[in-house]
Amino acid sequence: MTGQKVRWGILATGGMAARFTADLVDLPDAEVVAVASRTEASARAFAERFGIPRAYGDWESLARDEDVDVVYVATPHSSHRAAAGLCLEAGRNVLCEKPFTLNAREAEELAGLARRHGVFLMEAMWMYCNPLVRRLKALVDDGAIGEVRTVQADFGLAGPFPPAHRLRDPAQGGGALLDLGVYPVSFAQLLLGEPSDVAARAVLSDEGVDLQTGALLSHGSGALASVHCSITGGTPNSASVTGSLGRIDVPYGFFFPDHFVLHRDGREPEEFRADPADGPRESLRHEAREVMRALRAGEAESPLVPLDGTLAVMRTLDAIRARVGVRYPGEERAVTPA
Repeated sequence: MTGQKVRWGILATGGMAARFTADLVDLPDAEVVAVASRTEASARAFAERFGIPRAYGDWESLARDEDVDVVYVATPHSSHRAAAGLCLEAGRNVLCEKPFTLNAREAEELAGLARRHGVFLMEAMWMYCNPLVRRLKALVDDGAIGEVRTVQADFGLAGPFPPAHRLRDPAQGGGALLDLGVYPVSFAQLLLGEPSDVAARAVLSDEGVDLQTGALLSHGSGALASVHCSITGGTPNSASVTGSLGRIDVPYGFFFPDHFVLHRDGREPEEFRADPADGPRESLRHEAREVMRALRAGEAESPLVPLDGTLAVMRTLDAIRARVGVRYPGEERAVTPA
């Protein structure tokens, strides 16, 4: 695939699909060649909006399109297993939105399909591909703040969201944790890895999804991560990493930061800012570029968003849900028991 455009298919036509496609069409080495939806009318409207040559009213047609190098799956996460699985079984490479699936069992099934069929699979955890987040991780890995002791991160939206909203619908994997909490958990595990123990509490809605959740993730090193998410109140949406020799503070929007501050004992604070050449902070182009780089290199996984890391995050999300009592329809035995 070296030296040629990567041909993308878009599976779904909602807000995330539109955001990603808008960034894709601005990349000179990317070409969006097809889109699929559950209805042909929706697919055609999306295709006309972005100048996409082919529109399908079913997922299978896109999965079988031999002109598509990689499919971006942007359905609600309750459908990720079915949509991504269909594409993987047809031999298509896949970038699947976060949260990767409803639970770790489904995530393991997708990873297994990708490995059996020898195709590329990556979670669209754009935070991991953000240049400034990568810089933060490099500083931590290089010992800039010593041994990591604590990680704190939160993500909350003010709402209110009515009972009919997808964020409160169990059938669509509703609740704060999977939509928002995946970011604080992923940030913590980027720096600390998978926890050895999980404690959690939540406030549940009448529908049985979590309105807000807090969790304490413990690690064998003695490090702790405190994570929080909410769909009932707008939180600072910030993060911090404290080590034995200093601290890094990431202000509002830690998952797409425009700057962070490094505090080291005995030194003046040092600010790291995003490079304007990297584009708008909300851009999804970095994850798209990483997918295309990996495909051209013949890699089945991205080193920035490896499947084992995604599976570890899904296990932690399962453990949190098990402890707070959130179950989705049909998965009574899919979540690790508390």
